[in-house]
Amino acid sequence: MASTYTPLGVELMATGENAGTWGTKTNTNLQIIEQLAGGYTTQAVTSGGTVNLSVSDGSTGATLSHRMIEFTGSLSDNAVVTIPLDVQTFYFLRNSTTGAYTVQFKYVTGSGDSFTFAATDKGDQLVFATANDGTNPDIDTLNFGDVTLTGTQTLTNKTLTSPKIGTAILDTSGNELINLTATGSAVNEITLANAASGNAPTITASGETNVSLNLVPKGTGTLQGGGSALKIAGKETIWVPAAAMYGPTTNPADAAQVETTATRPDLKVFDFDASTKQYTQFTIAMPKSWNEGTLTYQVYWSPSTTNTGNAIFGVQGVACADGDTIDVAYGTAIEVTDAGIGTVEDQQISSESGAMTVAGSPAAGEQSYFQLYRDAADGSDTFTGECRVLGIKLFFTTDAANDA
Repeated sequence: MASTYTPLGVELMATGENAGTWGTKTNTNLQIIEQLAGGYTTQAVTSGGTVNLSVSDGSTGATLSHRMIEFTGSLSDNAVVTIPLDVQTFYFLRNSTTGAYTVQFKYVTGSGDSFTFAATDKGDQLVFATANDGTNPDIDTLNFGDVTLTGTQTLTNKTLTSPKIGTAILDTSGNELINLTATGSAVNEITLANAASGNAPTITASGETNVSLNLVPKGTGTLQGGGSALKIAGKETIWVPAAAMYGPTTNPADAAQVETTATRPDLKVFDFDASTKQYTQFTIAMPKSWNEGTLTYQVYWSPSTTNTGNAIFGVQGVACADGDTIDVAYGTAIEVTDAGIGTVEDQQISSESGAMTVAGSPAAGEQSYFQLYRDAADGSDTFTGECRVLGIKLFFTTDAANDA
């Protein structure tokens, strides 16, 4: 009676067969069994094609008779690897191919389950080949719940201690949810804290003793809370109406109240002469949140004639601290030019001036004195009527959220 072979190539010798060669054949069988127990081999796969793993009866070296098979090759298309219908064993498979293409492992025929490495899965998988009925055998995966380096798994009820995350956290659709950047030798960070019932969760700057929390909108976006823009430090305005001004002793503009039409708005103004340089003054205790930097302004006025010539306005200021003399010179004036609009009693608003430095080295809590003038004596001031100043808007910059 002749010898037979198992599906993985082990020779089953019949009684009385192979006289004188039992030692050699037995050693070969043991080597095949050793391959099956823990042998490793590589198998090059074919782009867009199929590699059929076949048995080597009575000899070592068959790829399918190894416990671990590593797939290799540079792929330009998907690849398939098959095993015969009668093979029943388990394999450790490793996908070491290059290129973003799939590698499928299955029985040579039949409609049973197969296993496929995804295009980006360059990992390992334990599979069990179950030749259950010889017609539709399955390739089943054995997953013990381990997290693989490149696989996609869902973690449930896991505690991550000091995890390191790359450049982003993605949502369930794979879209960027939070982008992360790295700063060398960073010592400051944010701390997130939840809260018990009735209390608000917090986002806190932590690290060094005094650390600001910088939230930066993109482009023209705004920082919002509850869907509405939040007030933040930056450019602010102060409105100074003519009614809050006073004429100085020397060369004052004329305070006046101009009626438009009965029961309509009267104009509370200072009239600046068409030929003489005249002044008004006002004073402000600037907010503590002011950064003590430069100021700009706009002049709000109304023409007394239809002339469209240019009017030249100027503003200058000085700050006085507690104990300072108020008998002090104003700082350098910054001027702005505005042309008459051509209609009496129309509202006019000048362009914003250049930056004006307040003299006296201003500091928080000090009082600032300002002087507004029209330089009608300047040859470039060509407006022929009186400029009726309604007030000015001062622009300043804050560097604190409030005056605390």
